[in-house]
Amino acid sequence: MNDKNNAEGSLQEIFVEPGFLVLKFQNETTQIQQFNRKIDRSFLQFHFCMKGRAKFVFNQGTYALDVPEEQSLLLYNTQVDLPLNAEVHPNSWMLSLVMSIQKFHSLFSQQAEHIPFLSKEFEDKKYYTQELITPTIAVVLSQLMNYNVHPTIMDLYVKGKVYELIALYFNKTDNSALEQCPFLVDEENVKRIRKAKDIILQRMTEPPTLPELAEEIGLSLRKLKEGFKQIYGDSVYSFLFDYKMEYARKMLESNQYNVNEVGLKVGYSTSSHFIAAFKKKYGTTPKKYLMSQVQ
Repeated sequence: MNDKNNAEGSLQEIFVEPGFLVLKFQNETTQIQQFNRKIDRSFLQFHFCMKGRAKFVFNQGTYALDVPEEQSLLLYNTQVDLPLNAEVHPNSWMLSLVMSIQKFHSLFSQQAEHIPFLSKEFEDKKYYTQELITPTIAVVLSQLMNYNVHPTIMDLYVKGKVYELIALYFNKTDNSALEQCPFLVDEENVKRIRKAKDIILQRMTEPPTLPELAEEIGLSLRKLKEGFKQIYGDSVYSFLFDYKMEYARKMLESNQYNVNEVGLKVGYSTSSHFIAAFKKKYGTTPKKYLMSQVQ
């Protein structure tokens, strides 16, 4: 593990195994921070912007790709080196996986036909794609950014999570119908659904009803339900539940709040309701979960 911290931000490098590296970028300042690292053409790059915004600059600044919050970027080019030149905006977090093409082929050799850039068509070409981060991927990213495990199993934990992340990233179903969906082609509709997501997270202790939310963002109830499912892969309240439980888990791990306080902060008026919800999500009570975190 290699940490580079300064007044401007932090970059943490975590060695997973030969040909596989995790990079964690955190910029908690009010200034855009530059992060640079040599990466040659024998590597794939997976970048996940969890919070804020990042920009990748290529060819001495002649070309750039923006990666906004909740989006990922996959880069692959066997013809030229793609050194990492990233501009991470204020209050932004990004996690990146850097994996050798050889290592990647060893993982997906039997499924090559399902991975676009492993096909013969892209053998001597560049390939990049940007996608929305799904809620399931967001949970794993959060676990990789903030984990509290015993040092003796930390390497195993990180390795398991990065492999889970790769598996979820390529857990593709037939999205042809989704890609042709006229709802998602309309950028204004997508903005309204994202606004709906922001509203329920900001007001998670007292979220609006679905009809109220639909009225506030200016969409019909049907379009709200369908659009939210298409963009975030889950219903509005199921997405909110997962977010609240992850938020609660982080608060418990901070050791700054007791179970009752955490429950209230995520919208549960009684501790028993919060405990039941937490157990539904994680299979254990908050107290037992905390005890399992003690090192």
